[in-house]
Parts: sequence; structure tokens; C-alpha cells
Amino acid sequence: MIEVLEILKYTLPAIIVLIVAVVFIKQIVKNDQNRRNYDILAKNQQLITPVRLQAYERLTLLLERISPESLIMRINKPNMTTKQLQTELLSTIRSEFDHNVSQQIYVTPQVWEIIKNARAKITQLINISATKVKPEAPAIQLSKIILEDLMKIDKSPVSLALDALKAEVKHLY
Repeated sequence: MIEVLEILKYTLPAIIVLIVAVVFIKQIVKNDQNRRNYDILAKNQQLITPVRLQAYERLTLLLERISPESLIMRINKPNMTTKQLQTELLSTIRSEFDHNVSQQIYVTPQVWEIIKNARAKITQLINISATKVKPEAPAIQLSKIILEDLMKIDKSPVSLALDALKAEVKHLY
């Protein structure tokens, strides 16, 4: 019995020291791993944030370029018919959108959906306005109707999308 007590006298403190050492080592390893993860996340943020900001800039430019006012000023040419203008407007919207579709990976799905809705509403506005004018009429008539119909809307689809983009950018900081 004395031998067992003698053995316990030496092994019990050694076991306690071992348990404490294991707990401390696990905590140190965990803290080190957390620090490494934070460093990796911080480095990724440094790389990704400028790219995301560029995506927001490109999407802002997309929205500005597909706004009816901008489109009409860029595309409307003398001697164009209503049908030609409508075709060019829709083609330009499609082209601009297709050119920037990859930017969706940098914005939230909600903002991307708002941008898609803006494009759809502008396309719809152009098509509805075009039904109010004869296809062979001068393009200036369609331009006038598009702008008048746009003014009847409380807030343009482009403005709504730009507001959503700006709000999301504010959350980056």
C-alpha cells in the first residue's frame, strides 16, 4: 500500500502537469490559428476591396449608360426612324448589360436583382413608348415620348438601382 502511495505521489502531480500543459498548448495553437485566419482574411480584404469598388464603379457606369436620357443623347441621329431608334436603344442596353454581367459576383444578389429590374423596366419603357408612335415616324417623336413617360415615374429605375449600389458600398466601410 505504501508503494502505491509512493507511486501516486510522483505520478499524480506529473499527470496534473501534463493535463495543464495540454490545455495550454491547445489554447496557444487555437489562438495562433485564429490569428492566422484573421491575417488571411485581412490580406484578402486588401485585395478584394479594390476589385469590388471597381465593380461598383462599372455597375454605376452601366446604369448611367442605360438611362433613357443618356441613351437617347448618344444614339439618336438625324433621319432615324422610330423603329430604328427603338432597335438601337434595345441593342445598346443588351450590349451594355452583357458586357458587365460578370460584375454580379461582387454585389449582393439583392442589388444585382435591382440592377436587372432596372434594365427590364427601361426596356419595357422603350417598348411601350414605341407602341405610341408609328414605326416610320421620326425618331425624335419616340425620344420625346420616352422622356415624357420617364418623367411620369416617381423615381426612375436607374435612380433606384444607383441608390441600392450606394447603400451597399457604404456597408463596405
